[in-house]
Amino acid sequence: MDDLLRLFHLVGVGLVLMLPLANPLTSMSLLLSLGSGIPYRERQKQITQSAFYVFGIMLVAYFGGTLIMQSFGISIPGLRIAGGLIVSGIGFQMLSPSSRTDDMPEADTVSEQIATKKTTNIAFVPLAMPGTAGPGNIAMIISTTASIPSSITSVYSHWFLHTAAILVFLLLSLLFWLALRFAGRVVAVIGQSGVEAISRIMGFLLVCMGVQFIINGVLEIATEFMATQAV
Repeated sequence: MDDLLRLFHLVGVGLVLMLPLANPLTSMSLLLSLGSGIPYRERQKQITQSAFYVFGIMLVAYFGGTLIMQSFGISIPGLRIAGGLIVSGIGFQMLSPSSRTDDMPEADTVSEQIATKKTTNIAFVPLAMPGTAGPGNIAMIISTTASIPSSITSVYSHWFLHTAAILVFLLLSLLFWLALRFAGRVVAVIGQSGVEAISRIMGFLLVCMGVQFIINGVLEIATEFMATQAV
């Protein structure tokens, strides 16, 4: 019973950290603006495909991110600072009244294909990436995975942490699927102003998280520098 409660706790913390970055509202807006010209059955099929893509992208980032960092010689402080800049940039875009989801280059490309009546699939680009599993989300997963403190690994086994991470990714993918499935109804209930208000709240949280990432990265670099100077 205690293990189950601890698992729920880890999953809850993971959802709180990842949901502002995932921000299904962005993908909802993309679907409503780009998917209107796609037949209903095909659109529902692409929504399901997109949920699987989101889950797959997060899994690859979680299990393969550290290996990618080591292959390219990327340090954890460097990843923290780069990820903080990306997350902060996304947050500022969500806070800006002039920012729109259809300003994405990927969305423009899909719009051109739809306008010329070409058969197009928006499941991977732009719904899954960069709509939900974008650079900020990937950087967050890799940075967190690569810098799990020993205090956590001493309490939780690796399989326990892996199980919690997989459950977080599954729940995020499910929320993403539900948000797209009922995008029209959600927007009809809360209105476009409600979508923008929620997006700005999430944007503010992302800016705070991004700044904290940068601070942590700079502090780690300063700590390493002081340690080398002391020697």
